[in-house]
Amino acid sequence: MTALLNALTAEQEQIKTWRHDLHRKPETAFEEKNTAGYIAKLLRDWGYEVAEGVGKTGVVARLQAGDGKKSIGLRADTDALPVQEMTESDHKSTVPGKSHMCGHDGHSAMLLGAAQHLAKTRDFNGVVNLIFQPAEEIMGGAPAMIEDGLFERFPMDAVFGMHNMPGLDLGKLYFTPGPVMAAVDNWEIALTGKGSHGSMPEKSVDPVVAGAALVMALQTIVSRNVAPKDSAVVSVGAFLAGDAGNVIPQTATLRLSTRTSAPETRQMVLGKIKSITAAIATAYGVSHEIKEGPPGAVLVNDPEQTEICAGIAKGLLGEEKVITQGPTFMGSEDFAFYAQQKPATYCFIGNGDTPMVHHPEYRFDDSNLPIGAAYWVAVAEHYLK
Repeated sequence: MTALLNALTAEQEQIKTWRHDLHRKPETAFEEKNTAGYIAKLLRDWGYEVAEGVGKTGVVARLQAGDGKKSIGLRADTDALPVQEMTESDHKSTVPGKSHMCGHDGHSAMLLGAAQHLAKTRDFNGVVNLIFQPAEEIMGGAPAMIEDGLFERFPMDAVFGMHNMPGLDLGKLYFTPGPVMAAVDNWEIALTGKGSHGSMPEKSVDPVVAGAALVMALQTIVSRNVAPKDSAVVSVGAFLAGDAGNVIPQTATLRLSTRTSAPETRQMVLGKIKSITAAIATAYGVSHEIKEGPPGAVLVNDPEQTEICAGIAKGLLGEEKVITQGPTFMGSEDFAFYAQQKPATYCFIGNGDTPMVHHPEYRFDDSNLPIGAAYWVAVAEHYLK
């Protein structure tokens, strides 16, 4: 395994060039046409069968070696964020208001590094599918690719993902069996009452008062229904009502985000939102409408696959560089939708002491590029012996 890591380390400058190219020209969710074209050309040059436009702007590249029947998927995300970069470098984003402040350029470059090595060596027996997925930031890319027939068109026995994480030790890999990232559900609640002049509240049915009561009542869901050993968050991020202090408005709108760390907790929290909203609306005499966003999913790592992947990583990097009871996060990942359909493992690679992802001063550490690429190659070679 040391030879594999040495081989990818020797390619670090090339892999870094790909990341920096992608970093300079970021594209946000479902706009990644140039990014997809850049990636697809490299893969075709290396001999992959390449399909573009999967899930709108996704790329899937297939490489077969030998006559093996097993097939796996390795996934990287490609989209950037609508965030103005606040760092200085020779590869700074050239697109105002958009940047790779989550490191998806690094994820794509690591997978490209692995792709080139696998194409050169072909030291496996079966099929490797490389998934370059759009629109992770809006939780839309994975569902779009699945809806577009990802697993029917490119059969896979298992699928694997990886994300960098600031605050975790640089260059270490972290594996957590079971639930590892939360489901996110973004809902909007509209309350409709009866408007009136601010001096005559008795002639109104005030949706602002109802909305205020609802905000407070929603906070009891976690504090009084979720066990301390579990995790959930219910946040009202927007309360939209009225324009003038002397006018009681007709409507009030609440936009809320929930994060839940277990499927059963998710169902309970969402059910409570519905029942509490209905009860508050009745109590205050307003009508209500709930608009549900795309359904969220808890990212659950397959325990057996995760143990195997941790063992592969230890063989590659050594015991001290692999943490086998890694952290869990209340952030969300649409890789969860793949994990609902296939045995899956999603790990983290430590990005060291940098600003957090989505921060305008975040930076991906290029020393991770050969480590991530070598891990992908090791996974492919192990599963497709």
